[in-house]
Amino acid sequence: MPRYLPEPPYQHGTAGHTAVVLVNLGTPDAPDAPSLRRYLKQFLSDPRVVEIPRLVWWPILNGIILNTRPKKSAAKYASIWMNEGSPLRVHTERQAQLLAKSFAQRSVPVRVEWAMRYGTPSIPDTLSRLKAQGAERILLLPLYPQYAASTGATVVDEAARWLLQTRNQPELRFIKHFHDHPGYISALANSIRAHWDNHGQLGPRDKLLLSFHGLPKRSLDLGDPYFCECQKTGRLVAEQLGLQQGQYQVCFQSRFGKAEWLQPYTAPTLATWAREGIERVDVICPGFVADCLETLEEIALEGRDDFIAAGGKAYHYIPALNESPDWIDTLHAITVQALAGWLEQAQPDQTALADSARRASALGRNK
Repeated sequence: MPRYLPEPPYQHGTAGHTAVVLVNLGTPDAPDAPSLRRYLKQFLSDPRVVEIPRLVWWPILNGIILNTRPKKSAAKYASIWMNEGSPLRVHTERQAQLLAKSFAQRSVPVRVEWAMRYGTPSIPDTLSRLKAQGAERILLLPLYPQYAASTGATVVDEAARWLLQTRNQPELRFIKHFHDHPGYISALANSIRAHWDNHGQLGPRDKLLLSFHGLPKRSLDLGDPYFCECQKTGRLVAEQLGLQQGQYQVCFQSRFGKAEWLQPYTAPTLATWAREGIERVDVICPGFVADCLETLEEIALEGRDDFIAAGGKAYHYIPALNESPDWIDTLHAITVQALAGWLEQAQPDQTALADSARRASALGRNK
């Protein structure tokens, strides 16, 4: 087997271009058990995702989880599947298209693609395709606002494995996180304000819940900054909304297994609030910039059932940022900042480039 991937034909006299790849977690190809089994096997086999010794984890994964969980998960995916496919895939693709349009409107020559860390299109396939098209500078933007070793770091791992197989390597850059980016915080706050315009402001017996994906507590003890970055995001959003500490709560969802995970947990918190007389809960999931199974099924449906069953009266899920103009503007600002120096190499129209830089700078200062 060759050590390196085959190189595309070299074309003399062509200037290499710059590309951006938006990377999300991944999704099964269809809401059925075989597709879920393939997806879960790849996802749960990543040692960054499950930090359990392989000799212990492998029999559990292959002997129990992959024989029981795919059918259950397939039914949940079927309940939120869109005509165009998985919501995560649909929204990620739309975000890439809108970001590409944003660059095109400013005459800035940046190619925008998207990939999934698990499933398709894969990071290696996307990078190989861009390289064959002449990309010499590639920025990877994991769509995880808060950094975790089990999310953002896996994107770097996969890209690095591709580099190890590549003879003529392009330049690569990575964005680590954007949990406190002013545009991102402003986009979240604006989406909550828009929801309140339709449903009314929070009353004295109402709360805002900011629910993030959970991780084992051990990750925090070992130095993962994820918990702290989630807390900072929640605090900054609350400050923009003018909320007092008792009006909102940061929680963590999707607990798995018997080990202690980051707390407080979302589902028990909802039930406790209802029993304590909280009448209405508005929930947003800031860690997801695109709606997916965890937001649309676990939070929007299961969370509502937990709250109402415990005595709550009103429950609202506030959608992810998805294709909101504020979020697309923020994506543009984040990428322009990270592309500093590369855009000039592509020799775009200098007026358009300067305009993009000014817009990005203004978004970072004013939002």
